[in-house]
Amino acid sequence: MSGAASLVIAPILLPLLAGAGMLLLNGERHRAIVAGLNVTGTVALVCIAVILLGMSGAGTREVYRLGNWPAPFGIVLVLDRLSALMLLLTNVLALATAVFSLARWHRAGAHFHSLFQFLLMGLNGAFLTGDLFNLFVFFELLLAASYGLLLHGSGIARVKAGLHYIVVNLAASLLFLIGVSLIYGVTGTLNMADLAARVPAIAAESRGLLEAGAGVLAVAFLLKAGMWPLSFWLPTAYAAASPPVASIFAIMTKVGVYVLLRLSLLLFGEGAGASAGFGSDWLLWGGLATTLFGAIGTLASQDTARLGGFSVLVSSGTVLAATGMGQVGITSAALFYLVSSTLGISAFFLLVELIERGREPGADMIAVTREAYGEEDETGEAEEDVGTAIVATMGLLGVAFIGCALVIAGLPPLSGFIAKFALLAAALNPTETHQNGAVPGSGWALLVVLIFSGFATLVAMARAGIRIFWASPDRTVPRVRVIEMAPIMFLLIICAAQTVLAGPVIRFMQATAQSLHAPAGYVSDVLEAAPEGSRKAEGK
Repeated sequence: MSGAASLVIAPILLPLLAGAGMLLLNGERHRAIVAGLNVTGTVALVCIAVILLGMSGAGTREVYRLGNWPAPFGIVLVLDRLSALMLLLTNVLALATAVFSLARWHRAGAHFHSLFQFLLMGLNGAFLTGDLFNLFVFFELLLAASYGLLLHGSGIARVKAGLHYIVVNLAASLLFLIGVSLIYGVTGTLNMADLAARVPAIAAESRGLLEAGAGVLAVAFLLKAGMWPLSFWLPTAYAAASPPVASIFAIMTKVGVYVLLRLSLLLFGEGAGASAGFGSDWLLWGGLATTLFGAIGTLASQDTARLGGFSVLVSSGTVLAATGMGQVGITSAALFYLVSSTLGISAFFLLVELIERGREPGADMIAVTREAYGEEDETGEAEEDVGTAIVATMGLLGVAFIGCALVIAGLPPLSGFIAKFALLAAALNPTETHQNGAVPGSGWALLVVLIFSGFATLVAMARAGIRIFWASPDRTVPRVRVIEMAPIMFLLIICAAQTVLAGPVIRFMQATAQSLHAPAGYVSDVLEAAPEGSRKAEGK
């Protein structure tokens, strides 16, 4: 096995060792050491993810076989463009979150840093694994860590939302097991590449059971991705979580989206025989419904944290709908949108705590009432505000808020606009979406939903910005530390870089989408009989 392939397991081993070491050093005396290990380990994960992205971007696929056992008998980890992209996105968000938590949130409860590393281990493993059984293992690992992180900081609302979150995800785990069991009973394997090779040859009398298992498995991941109507738990849970936890949870829904994208094209693509395209319509229309539900939720949100939760649904729904359309150009644009929206939402969750800090409950309503009814002061004369001086802190927070709003709503000049433009350009391209040269109804439906969701998000963000920065001119200016503001600006700078480098980024996404829609190379590389020489060019 090559040394390059051996690096594939590092994103799993490093957080495992770091998390275990932090448990041994638990205690007040070692808090600084534990925090330093968390940040250092996360920086190392980002560096490893950059290297792995460079390896995959060169057109190679790395297969790591544990114990050097060939698939499908042994456990395999597979690195391709999609998994490398998700690894980098996850660990970049983790770095920003870990630094932000050092201000004070990591002291709000026990074992924050160790749980954080175990969460990263589960996320990284879920993106790298090549079989459904280990996907279940990593899925349960990240869920177990997320239970503790969601409850981090205690509080009645957080505990209540956390208990609901645990129950929902336990149900998802049960569905996962049922779906995997049905698939294994029909095919006799859980290796993804082996499944892709066997699905076209499944007998007609067994195909219904296979599709039933795939459907049950899909429900488990749709629940995690937040597809409507399975998304009832998500806005409340994300709004109740502490800011750094909500920020890293922005990638959690993308685990479900990633698995659905991977399996739908690998197992039920054009080469799946009678099962080709199975479930694509459900993803398309369910994703559009989720986007609409999230957009309406943003308009109804009176709390900025819930606004962020509903924005997560808009992001997930858009990518799910694009996945259901099953076109290369739409998939590549959806990947660009996934990265942009996740970065923006993660930054927004961090920003919420800063802009809400020091605000009195009900202050906005009092300010609006005075403005509407012209309430007089004690001297009997109406107050006259000639102007309001904005201190530097509020100005910086306002700039960050505008940046988040532009990215999430999809407005120029940042990456959210480019992502939505690319989605609509691909969806309304007749040669891409339909053989007879006509744009299908799904393309027009995506156009309407994207425009409405962007407008709804813009209205909701503008209303929240006015309420926060203008409705209470005499509010207490929050004390913001550099260690809190830097991670937010870091994520927004990445969004700006994604805008400036849109050409190379889109080309990478197009290459990723092409390899996903032509999975023969993935299957041949993973099932290669000889363990040596696992490095193969994608798409060849």
